[in-house]
Amino acid sequence: MKQGLSLRVSQHLALTPQLQQSIRLLQLSTLELSQEVEQALDENPFLELETLEAPREEFGLRQTDAPVSTSQESADVESEPVISSPDDWGGDGSVEISPDDSEWGGEAPASPSSQQHSESDVDATELARQQESLTTHLHRQALALRLSEVDSAALRYLIESLNDDGYLEDSLASLAQNLGDPNDIEQQDELVHRFTMALHLLQSLEPTGVGARDLSECLSMQLRVRLAELDAETESVAAAACQTALKILKLPIDLLARRDLKRLVQLCGQTEAQIKAAIALIARLEPKPGRRFADVQRNIVVPDVFVVRVGSGAKVQFRAQLNSDVMPKLRVHDLYANALKNFKGDGASGVMALQQRLQEARWFIKSIQQRFDTILRVSNAIIERQKSFFLHGELAMRPLVLRDIADELGLHESTISRVTTAKYMSTPFGTFELKYFFGSGLTTEGGSNASSTAVRALIKQFVSAENPKKPLSDNKIAAMLKEQGIDCARRTVAKYRDALKIAPTNLRKLL
Repeated sequence: MKQGLSLRVSQHLALTPQLQQSIRLLQLSTLELSQEVEQALDENPFLELETLEAPREEFGLRQTDAPVSTSQESADVESEPVISSPDDWGGDGSVEISPDDSEWGGEAPASPSSQQHSESDVDATELARQQESLTTHLHRQALALRLSEVDSAALRYLIESLNDDGYLEDSLASLAQNLGDPNDIEQQDELVHRFTMALHLLQSLEPTGVGARDLSECLSMQLRVRLAELDAETESVAAAACQTALKILKLPIDLLARRDLKRLVQLCGQTEAQIKAAIALIARLEPKPGRRFADVQRNIVVPDVFVVRVGSGAKVQFRAQLNSDVMPKLRVHDLYANALKNFKGDGASGVMALQQRLQEARWFIKSIQQRFDTILRVSNAIIERQKSFFLHGELAMRPLVLRDIADELGLHESTISRVTTAKYMSTPFGTFELKYFFGSGLTTEGGSNASSTAVRALIKQFVSAENPKKPLSDNKIAAMLKEQGIDCARRTVAKYRDALKIAPTNLRKLL
């Protein structure tokens, strides 16, 4: 083999640490970014939050001892200073940082002072009960049961093992194994016995149905309570419906889900009218006993961008405005940075390490600024493309794909995907993830395209206006879309209906 030298030219992309950090910060959600900022503040001494402090008043002994007149006190109250904050940073696509590293960001407006309420305005007890969790609600009831220490501990353990809906998903045997020695059979039997007794106590607590192992048991518990409350002489019809419903719940639950009347009539030995009355009764029960105790706060979405309406009439325009509350106000710590700049001592390696940390702080601030700049640019591009949505709602949504925005802004599709994931926009019609504004197009008779989002909105509109006794089939909905000039196959209708969490025809039919 003959050896030789050759030259070859090739291109490759090297991801610098700065670029890697920018990409990682770009794809973070608001909560994840907040956690990242907190971690950076803990680890890097050159990073600090930018704050605006009110000027301190000089109070000496003479001022402290001096009496205050009523008029002066009144004037002081009326002229209470208000701390103003700088304008919200709007972002212009620039990522340059000034030499003092302190221009970017602004202090969030001060929270309003708490208002004074009289005791007659708010019932403190009722307010506390509205805010308590399911476990707290159950623990409060358990305190009145006067149990032994062992039984009380077993009940507490079961309460803490419930899921958010109030179900006990784990078997008593598995709970016993987690708590004791799996190889000690006698101990395991004792624990299962204690848990069995505690489960009966748990299922006697309010809300009815809590502690159930599955849906059938949950609904059956509610029916038995209702049956016990009925007067056998005056409520014979209701009692019969409860008894029939209990028979239905002893059968495979999928028969009820499918509303298989023929099979239910055969297995329960009841008439079709009695089965329908029992199904109607079951439909009024609560399948999730812990629903009303759910923590609503965790489902609240904080928007990254607000849509602002400018002008009116034919000249109305919309533009994006960043939410200053989710923007970290960071800057380089001036005192530490200046001390490092003026340091002239020995220890070159230590100085270089500190200079590296200072540079990392500047990169971090630059990456965050670039993140919000990109979100703002993408949001404005979406608003421009989907102006009809902001005027008329989802029925006016236009087809839009990631490539359209990427080509317009000169960015890669992957960047647009990162920007639009877990970032939210507050609009006149609600708060939506940025991905919501993207959707493929369906061909219309006029040769144009209709957004899949608009088609889903039409399907939802058709279903909401249907006759409950004769619900629309997927074929019928496809035909109705055809009448609107939209060519949508039955399979596509079924897919969109499932995405909207709309039940099929047989489950929507009113019995």
